[in-house]
Amino acid sequence: MNRLPSADVLDRVRDIPLYRASVERGDFPILEKPEIARDFPANWMTPELERALEAGDAEFVLSTGTNHARMQLIRPPYFLLRSYYRLWSEHPDLGALWHEGARRVSLTTVLATEHVARVNARKPGATPGERWLDDRTLYLNRLLDPADWDRAEVERMLAEIRAVSAGHPEGSYLLDCSGYHLAHLVQKVDAWDLWDRFPRPAGIIHAYEYTPLNVRAYLRARFDCPIVDLFGSTELGYLFYGDEHGYRPYLHDMSVELIPVEPGSGIHSLIVTSVRNPYMPLVRYRSGDCVRTRDGSTDPERIVSFCGREKELLPTPGGPVAQADLDARVDAVSPRVFLHQLHLTGEDGCLLRCTTFDGKPLSTAQESELAVSIGQLTGRACRVEHVPHVPIGRSGKYAWLTTPQP
Repeated sequence: MNRLPSADVLDRVRDIPLYRASVERGDFPILEKPEIARDFPANWMTPELERALEAGDAEFVLSTGTNHARMQLIRPPYFLLRSYYRLWSEHPDLGALWHEGARRVSLTTVLATEHVARVNARKPGATPGERWLDDRTLYLNRLLDPADWDRAEVERMLAEIRAVSAGHPEGSYLLDCSGYHLAHLVQKVDAWDLWDRFPRPAGIIHAYEYTPLNVRAYLRARFDCPIVDLFGSTELGYLFYGDEHGYRPYLHDMSVELIPVEPGSGIHSLIVTSVRNPYMPLVRYRSGDCVRTRDGSTDPERIVSFCGREKELLPTPGGPVAQADLDARVDAVSPRVFLHQLHLTGEDGCLLRCTTFDGKPLSTAQESELAVSIGQLTGRACRVEHVPHVPIGRSGKYAWLTTPQP
């Protein structure tokens, strides 16, 4: 059933060409990414937007493309950054430090770092390769695969963290990261005994991609500070943050619907209406993300897991399987598994390749248990193989599922 947005949302979108037919019908279908790109930017252009572009109050940007093809967007300058900083400033565990002026370091995909460098390159008098986003945030990572960080690269990052923390009276700083990237750094700091050079953050937010349960536990065991899971996207900003009770909505100028991807599956598509970006409001937009709720209902207040991307769901005889479903099976067998990737083999087989935090294979009994569990989950005969390395994708993120190429 198509839903009619609130009167406030209707007032904000009625002059946008993309929405005119929906306003006239009183009927808004789900907005898909290809529709956003159709006739861009003419399908979004209004006199107000033209004036904003001329005045520099709006700009064209590309999404990072880490979860889907890069998409053109129109938004205010520093739209995502302001959304992010507002959350840091209002978060119950992190806000006080933010208001004290603690700086932030970001350890995430090289695409994010390169985006910052590109933005800075357009500034007058910029230093080539500058990785300070503004006076609060430094991006650290310069390589696609964190497994390739050598000792010199790790020592360089730790030295930059020390310089950032030295700017606060108590040496405090906040760490924004991909959980995988921070786990890689911890492994290397352990291996080379560099903890005396690594100032501990006063707070950590991990975002950018799904963080497995074992990685979350690994980080909690090594950092005595609040560790917050954050969910959002380039085009929307930030929507939810996690705590021990589940996920709390951060829906300033937004509303959310959940639509089952398949009856009885318990997995829901996230549909978002947002006027947070005044120049490109999104009405009933399919973000491409999937969630599970505490009771299987479509109540956004009951979200307990952002469980992966809709386009990456694995069809099985028992219904669709999401990344988080596989992750739960791995977590139940061993906390030592770090990276894991499921490869489909033929019509009815699969292979789970995995690394461990300590580099040692699982026991034969654990591998057998995991193979049986994954077989039950997927309806496929499963083998488990310990490997020294799982390659990262071109986006700087890990794929949880690979399928045979035609």
